[in-house]
Amino acid sequence: MAAMDGEPSMVSLESLPADPLLIIFSLLDYGDLVNCCLVNRRFNQIASYDLLWRKYCTKYWLITEEEKVRKNECWKSLFIDFYSDVGRYIEHYAAIKKAWDDLKKYLWARCPLIVLSLKDGLREEDLDAIEAQIGCKLPDDYRCSFRIHNGQKLVVPGLFGSIQLLNHQRSEDFLDALVAAGGFQPKRGLKYCLPLTFCVHTGLSQYLAVEAAEGRNKNEVFYHSSEQMTHTSNIEMFITGSSFTEWFTSYVNNVVSGRFPVIRNQILRYMQDPECVATTGDITVSVSTSFLPELSSINPPQYFFSYRINVEMSSDARPDEVCHLYSRCLRATNANGNMEVLQGPGIEGELPTLTAGEEYEYIGCTTFSTTSGYIEGYYTFYLQRRKDRLFRVTVPRFYLECPKFKVFRAR
Repeated sequence: MAAMDGEPSMVSLESLPADPLLIIFSLLDYGDLVNCCLVNRRFNQIASYDLLWRKYCTKYWLITEEEKVRKNECWKSLFIDFYSDVGRYIEHYAAIKKAWDDLKKYLWARCPLIVLSLKDGLREEDLDAIEAQIGCKLPDDYRCSFRIHNGQKLVVPGLFGSIQLLNHQRSEDFLDALVAAGGFQPKRGLKYCLPLTFCVHTGLSQYLAVEAAEGRNKNEVFYHSSEQMTHTSNIEMFITGSSFTEWFTSYVNNVVSGRFPVIRNQILRYMQDPECVATTGDITVSVSTSFLPELSSINPPQYFFSYRINVEMSSDARPDEVCHLYSRCLRATNANGNMEVLQGPGIEGELPTLTAGEEYEYIGCTTFSTTSGYIEGYYTFYLQRRKDRLFRVTVPRFYLECPKFKVFRAR
């Protein structure tokens, strides 16, 4: 029926010009855009406009203009190719691929040995076979990561960081999926858990819960308490992530941001707090800390911490301002307010000397019966040219806190 005089005529969506339709289609997600291609020939032509697919390629698959040119394909074809290969991971792929790319770029300039130890990704059928072997479905974000890299070779240094403390050494390798499947646990304490990392020095692993069991949530990542196998009822674990994606991306962020330093071809698992720095005159003291689950227990409560203290003299200091460390006085206070004073000559039996631009670093440790505490204090130095002139250098207060943990009381 024709519109009456003076009344606006109805305009259907199909009768809109191409430009408004392109604007509307640009607001759709990829699934809706695919559906538009199925409506009719005109919608298919407009929804296939190549620039509409560029944002999906960059958002979900991180495809760059350079990669498009290299592959000599249109954006829509690239999207379809990637979706055909890894489409089941579309909600995880961008975050995990970006983490891998950032990590490799950062480490290549600082520790190429770790990058060279990474294995090529697996095929879908390989991961399907592992699921059949363990009798459980793998989380999609875990599978997605292993499509990109199948862990690393069992080497030192490990991708997931190192700790060196006196005669205690840890270096966690990122296990490949087949080795991890061999460590899949049906037994009490680690039921339905898949190891993610492994340290050849300590036997320590981080585990992924592929099913909810024994107080763990599905997809949770954790260290198990080293003493739990001797307990008759309690299962204890230190939580390091609520999912594989959170666990992996947060670790990568700590590495590429410099919070976990890369020193002597290995990633050190000491968290650096940029605010935990104190300068006295020409001397600056900075501290980084680490929690060691392999030396800790929840029951009885004993939480083991390590810390790295760096003492550096400014490069602008006068050449004759040579300083010698005389003594230390550190106060360790737990969450209950109980204090222990650590004092004596030197640092760990050493009496370092500092000149302009020189630094001294050492690693200490402490245990708390509470889940957190802090240490602060000072060092006493004297000038080489004025041995009778003692002065104090502040050690900034640094906090030590164990991660979230769970205790499941099995019946």
